[in-house]
Amino acid sequence: MSYFECPQPEVLDEPDDPAVEQLVVPRSADLGGFEVARVLPSRQRRMVGPFVFLDQMGLGVFSPGQGLDVRPHPHIGLATVTYLFSGELLHRDSLGSRQVIRPGAVNWMTAGKGIAHSERTPEALRPGGSELFGLQAWVALPGALEECAPNFAHHAGEVLPRVEEPGMRATILAGGIWGRRSPVALASDALYVDVELAAGARVPIDSDFPERAVYVATGAIRMDGIDHPAGRLLVIRPGARLHIEAIEESRVALLGGEPLEGPRHIWWNFVSSRRDRIEQAKSDWQAGRFDRVVDEHEWIPLPET
Repeated sequence: MSYFECPQPEVLDEPDDPAVEQLVVPRSADLGGFEVARVLPSRQRRMVGPFVFLDQMGLGVFSPGQGLDVRPHPHIGLATVTYLFSGELLHRDSLGSRQVIRPGAVNWMTAGKGIAHSERTPEALRPGGSELFGLQAWVALPGALEECAPNFAHHAGEVLPRVEEPGMRATILAGGIWGRRSPVALASDALYVDVELAAGARVPIDSDFPERAVYVATGAIRMDGIDHPAGRLLVIRPGARLHIEAIEESRVALLGGEPLEGPRHIWWNFVSSRRDRIEQAKSDWQAGRFDRVVDEHEWIPLPET
């Protein structure tokens, strides 16, 4: 999804919980009746492991005849990860990929040296109206792979490992935890897990990654004796051993990984360790040097600022 203008998340640098390094409160933007909450980056917290961007999409409800239309736009230096809780999106890109994304599946698009794509509500859903709810993340690539060839991989929900305990169902989208590992290929070691919890259920956060976070998408959780409502990103202190307990039926995302070898610059949809590379990408998009998205005749112009 394109990096639209959105208010910066609010970061509370001294949360009440000593096991929480930072508490990030997303800010929302209305995209013509569809609300998106920006979780990462914030001024104080740029990344969690290789995750350089995280948005919550919706829950949005589209009237009959309406839908989401994110016109073709470019990316470099990252992988976009789209995961839906409900609704559908049609992905098209400049490699020729055409894929409907449905709940529980993972769309992993590696931009590398450059790719363009679009995301739209499928035409079949528009006459009767539809809804859309999910997460969009960007995973920055290691320096040695920032200029790799672009690639697209779709993983249906049934191939992703699930861990089920009483009151808990977790889908491992990327990386490994609790003795299971996702088949999604990664450029750097990372973790991304969708966890559904019934009221009263508990789940450990036992990953050894130095950077970890919990995002509360719906419901409310208790961690280390402190309650956290939906719409909170809890950045966990390194080495902390914790459990999440659902106060009510909840859905959370666990994410993290090894930090990259250095900071990343973000301008619009471009991510790179080098500012000059972003300037080149801006020039390339404006001059039409990116490959075009198949079956698309529109595009998002380069922003002026």
